[in-house]
Parts: sequence; C-alpha cells; structure tokens
Amino acid sequence: MVPHLVPRQLVRLFRWQVACARGASVQPRTWAAASRIPSLLSPWGAMGTSRLVCRSSSSTSPCAPEVVLTQERYPVTRLPFSVVSEEDLEAFERIIPGRVVTDPEVLEASNVDWLRTVRGGSKVLLRPRTSQEVAHILRYCHERNLAVNPQGGNTGMVGGSVPVFDEIILSTAQMNQVISFHSVSGTLVCQAGCVLEELSRYVEERGFVMPLDLGAKGSCHIGGNVATNAGGLRFLRYGSLHGTVLGLEVVLADGTILNCLTSLRKDNTGYDLKQLFIGSEGTLGVITAVSIQCPPKPTAVNVAFLGCPGFAEVLQTFSSCRGLLGEILSAYEFMDAECMRLVTHHLCLTSPVQESPFYVLIETSGSRAEHDAEKLSDFLEQVLSSGLVTDGTVATDQMKLKALWALRERISEALSQDGYVYKYDLSLPTERLYDLVPDLRARLGSRAKHVVGYGHLGDGNLHLNVTSEAFSPLLLDALEPYVYEWTARQRGSVSAEHGLGFRKRGVLSYSKPPEALRLMQQLKALLDPQGILNPYKTLPAQA
Repeated sequence: MVPHLVPRQLVRLFRWQVACARGASVQPRTWAAASRIPSLLSPWGAMGTSRLVCRSSSSTSPCAPEVVLTQERYPVTRLPFSVVSEEDLEAFERIIPGRVVTDPEVLEASNVDWLRTVRGGSKVLLRPRTSQEVAHILRYCHERNLAVNPQGGNTGMVGGSVPVFDEIILSTAQMNQVISFHSVSGTLVCQAGCVLEELSRYVEERGFVMPLDLGAKGSCHIGGNVATNAGGLRFLRYGSLHGTVLGLEVVLADGTILNCLTSLRKDNTGYDLKQLFIGSEGTLGVITAVSIQCPPKPTAVNVAFLGCPGFAEVLQTFSSCRGLLGEILSAYEFMDAECMRLVTHHLCLTSPVQESPFYVLIETSGSRAEHDAEKLSDFLEQVLSSGLVTDGTVATDQMKLKALWALRERISEALSQDGYVYKYDLSLPTERLYDLVPDLRARLGSRAKHVVGYGHLGDGNLHLNVTSEAFSPLLLDALEPYVYEWTARQRGSVSAEHGLGFRKRGVLSYSKPPEALRLMQQLKALLDPQGILNPYKTLPAQA
C-alpha cells in the first residue's frame, strides 16, 4: 500500500515495486535498480522500529575502564586558582540550599565527558535555578578566585564541558523553564537548561519547530547549544545560531547580569553583544536564558535514503538536488560504507538499501505534500536514470522518517562502541570534502581500526573519525598535526560546529591569524580578567 501523501505521478514512476516485493532480481545502474526506491513506501517489514531499541551500553557500563584523568594524559598545568574549602561549601549552601553536591558517585558523571576521553577532578557540583543564583555564585567565586566550569547536558565532543582539574561544576540542569512563547512571531524565550528535544516538542505542539536539530537532542541543553554555536542537521535550511538567536541573558565572571534578552528581529543599536557569547564555550560568561526564532512547522516532510557509487556522484547528486528541489530542501547528509557497517554491527540497525560505497540522506520540508512529492519524483527520476544513484528508498510517515534518520544520527554512538575515538570536525571546500579520508586510511594502515567520514555535505562539514582498540600516543602523533595541516592547506576550519573546548584549543592558529588570536585573548581578559570561567578551554595557553 502506498501512503496517501505520495502523488499518483510517483506511483507511476515506480510502478514496478510489486515485482520487486515479490523478489524480482534487479541490476544496479539501470531503471530496475530504482525498484527499491519505493520499498519503504509499502509496509516496512524488516525495517521496523524494533531495531531502534537494540542498543549496546558498553561505553557506559559499570565494567567500562576508568577514564584517565585529563591532567595525567595531557601536558597541562593547573593555574593558581583557590581550592574549595569548607567555608566555600557553606557559602554555596546559603546561596542554593540543598543543591550543593559533593557526593563522589554523583560527581563522577559530571567529571567525565560522554565520549569517555577526558576526566576532571571536581569536588563540588552546584545546581542553581535562577539567573540571580548564578550571579551570586559567580560573584562569590570571582572574589575567592575559584575556577568555574559551566555545564549543560555534557554532550560536547571536545572536552569543553567537563573540568580539567578541580574547577567547580556549575550545572544549568535545573534552569529548565520556558519563559514565554509568541504564537504569531514564533519567538521562544527559555532558560538555558531546557533540553533541546523537550523544546522541540513544546514548539511543535504550537505549530513551529526549533531551528536546530542534533543527534544529542535528548540530552543537550539549549544554553550549551548556543555556547558552542552548534550546527546540526537543519543548518542547511535555517542557518546558524548567529542568525536565529535573537537575544541572550548572560552572567559575567564578576556576577554582573547582562540582560540582552530581546525578542526583536531587528535592533540596530550599537554593538550586537550577544554574538560574543554565541560559540564562546562558557569562557566569556554563563548563558542563563535564550530568545530564539522558531520557523513554522512543515506540514509535508519526505526523506530519501540513497546509495551512490562514488563521492563524485554524491557531489553531483547534491548539485541536482539543489537545482530540482530548491526551496523545499532541508537536509543533505552523507556517510560512507564504513559508517553503515558500524551502525549495523554495533546498534543492530539495518540498511534499507543495497550495499553502496556511499549513502545520502535527503530531507524535504514544505507545506504542500503533492507539490513536494512531485519535485522529489522528478529529482529521483533524473539521478536514477543518469546513474548518480543506484538504489534507495523514500519515507513520508513519522516512524519511517525516524528510522532512516537513525542511520545517520547514531553514527557517533556506534563509533563510541567501536573503541577509542579520535574525532575531527572540519569545514572544507565541498569538492575536497572526502579526500582526507582515503588519504588517512593509507597513512595509518593497520594502526587504525576504522577511518570513517560522514557529515553535512550541504554545509561543507566533514566528521572525520578514527577508532582504535585503546588510546595510542603513536596513533595520535600520526594524526596530529597532520589533519590540521591538511585542513589549513585547503583554507578550511579545524572546527566546523563542535567548538574547540580543551582538546582543540591548541590548534586554533591553523584557522585564525595571530591578530585574531590576540583580539580574542584581549576580549577574554576584559570580560574575565581573572580567567575563572571555563579555564584551559577554547584559547591557546599563553606563555
């Protein structure tokens, strides 16, 4: 049965689906190869949702090896901050009664990043509920010269959300209230600790969507998203947070509350101060509330999952996609064959298409189902007949959309279960986006377990990942600075969307000139003269 949202033209285009369902043999790179395209338009059979719940927990199980302390693994020296005393704990208890945590077992989760690659030694976790409480805490820490590590959902990829030494962890988890939502403009104002997925549900119930979507949406906080300038899966359609964030409330290092929480789309009065804090990773101030523009919720969504015979075809398919889908194109993601093998092996997911060297996920979002499906039909007809795509499937209902998206969104999860992961988040010219992957496979040989590439092709963003059985200094030396030098030669960026955090702060010079670095350090000194906010992060260590 074909869903009612698919127009008659698409049914005619793929009218041979019944033969395919009966097991008719097909040959790649012919019209017959397209017979798998509508296979998920029928009842999905083997591609049911049961596979989405088959998950390993090896990366976080009690028997997982203890993560080495960051200060022992990396060459970093503690700065001359004060050490938390009993008097400090008593002062914090007066500011936020009952929300000062010193239990080592509770602290363990907040001291370790979710990738289990860095671990701090904080002895205290604070859980404020209001901006005023954050201001009181920072004012006290500023006076006492106590270092503070702001933390949201702790889903970062570069060690920016966990302490390096014994910094106080300032969690925004209990700052999780929606302040207001305007149903005409779509402007959402909320506290920084709201979980992205919960905000998505909130605005979708009101006919809107969040302008960003991440694989970690079930855990990440909107404040952390803004602090890291997270990109994600909707960047192609809605752009970056520098454009969709309308206003911020930020607490500075000395406890000053900077209230720029405007809901205006146009405000040309003086410097746009909020932009300083978007992407600053908690080093200039603690974001406590966000005003963000939410676009209307699309009423018609389609997802196509396609197999391509090579990366050149992935690029050509993208060109065709932009030309034929135009304004309804909302995502264009790619992954290589190694990624597919990892998600099928570690997460029990199943590929809905025949094995291919590359896979592409295309999402369209619009307001007229028949119009969108007709455009998608024309696009598929062209890429299939030209041999750019050899196999694929299309979904329109929510359950099947999520199943296709899971193949892309859960790659990082599968990698974390494959061993120690060396992660690189690079911006590169689109035509060179994948070249580094085969280059590294040849360079590393058997020293690496897997070298994979996937990401947001529409944004020129490559997620390059290398796995090994355990952390290896020799493998790291083979990767760095080679990866950064290669990226710099292409005039790319060493961080497209993950930020710099602790692990990438030393490579900022590969993407920014010395003059820019000096200005960044001057801004840090101006807003946080004692350097108590998220020390050892983002900016290179100064001699």
